[in-house]
Amino acid sequence: MANISSYPWAQLVAPNLSEIEALADGAFASLPEKFRALCEGVVFRVEDFPDDETLDEMKCETEFDLLGLFRGRGLIEGEHLAETGAQPNMVWLYRRPILDFWAESEDTLGDIITHVLVHEIGHHFGLSDDDMEEIERSAGVAGGTGV
Repeated sequence: MANISSYPWAQLVAPNLSEIEALADGAFASLPEKFRALCEGVVFRVEDFPDDETLDEMKCETEFDLLGLFRGRGLIEGEHLAETGAQPNMVWLYRRPILDFWAESEDTLGDIITHVLVHEIGHHFGLSDDDMEEIERSAGVAGGTGV
């Protein structure tokens, strides 16, 4: 029987909020320039879970149902029309639901984070699923995340 310390993952701990944020920054940097240009001014946040108001609004059954969320006005909604007092476009990534999904997946954590980023931004900027899959492929995501 092998000693537990002989397993390479035996000493690993789950990434904290700042480590997930660093993964998200790296994932975003790997996306095509044309896609990143759509995101000018978008603020990215990482939280452990969505707040209760968001869970209610999105009709989530549990706090693990939502991996990420875009809030704001996309290009198709006239994002370019600045409004006084308007909040910036924001993308939230929810660490614990992402880690839970990762634990049940065969995808890498980086691929899952990239997928969530692309889809949260992409839907609100009017991109098709095919467009988003191509963006993910160009960023090196293996595909098939099942998110």
